[in-house]
Amino acid sequence: MQRVQHIDPTQSGNIKVIIESMHDVGVLGAGRFGRAKSIMERMFKDDGCFKFLSLSGPMVPGGLRHVISHLVEHGHIDTIVTSGANIVHDLVEAYGGGHYRVSPEDDDYKLREAGMGRIADIVVSEKDFEVFEQRIYEFLDSMPKEKRSGLSPSEFIAELGNTIDDKHSIIYQAARTGVPIFSPGLMDSMLGFHMFTYSTTKEFSLDFVKDLRILGSIITKTERTGAIILGGGLTKHFTMGSTILRGGLDLAIQITLDRPEGGSLGGAPLVEGVSWQKVQADANFETVIGDATILFPLLVIAALTE
Repeated sequence: MQRVQHIDPTQSGNIKVIIESMHDVGVLGAGRFGRAKSIMERMFKDDGCFKFLSLSGPMVPGGLRHVISHLVEHGHIDTIVTSGANIVHDLVEAYGGGHYRVSPEDDDYKLREAGMGRIADIVVSEKDFEVFEQRIYEFLDSMPKEKRSGLSPSEFIAELGNTIDDKHSIIYQAARTGVPIFSPGLMDSMLGFHMFTYSTTKEFSLDFVKDLRILGSIITKTERTGAIILGGGLTKHFTMGSTILRGGLDLAIQITLDRPEGGSLGGAPLVEGVSWQKVQADANFETVIGDATILFPLLVIAALTE
């Protein structure tokens, strides 16, 4: 048996050392967090591993935009699977908008009167969404007619990313580096709504099945697959489900606040994926219970620190 090793508070200035000391603790949340860091570090250093980043929940509004775009820019991940909402919020900032903190005196009735929408303790201005809507219509109008039908969502997002001029934008960096962004729930977002309204007057459609063909052709050629999964739901399932084509993930980290008792995918520990062939039987994986907006950037900093 390995003895529990206690955290040294004198090393508080070095995130990497602190998290490695959690690995040495080896038990409870500290142990899981430390093991997750080791898996992430191994994933980043493995050139033969095709690396997913799965995003569910308000990761962009929650302050992770620069962390994610940095990982894309420097080649640490190979693809993103995300909700449509995170793409929308990335574009809101790329078009000059922002995300703001709720003031203590504000309630939802006052926010509505002020033209603000709330996400937990984050607010977004309706005016920023009006700019977003205008820019999306301008982009759709600028597309050649032959591209207004037949593109997959990932191809559409890449086309959109090529029109962005913001180095902190996730879709800008993805388009520049050739990292595909898959969004199986793209229609369930304001971007999806604007694509729908546009299609009521002009020809426009996306081929969602095509994205599975694109991803499938990548997965079947990879040596190994790894995934960093923030949250659960559709993006987690799409990420893990695609790897069934080669027997499941080899390396994986999940950070979630969901509980397993209800049987939801978000709360399911990664070991459950072994029975579905979404995780290899000999895979190295860890489920960490916690808030991804806290834990994910700490893991990234530690994993990238030499």
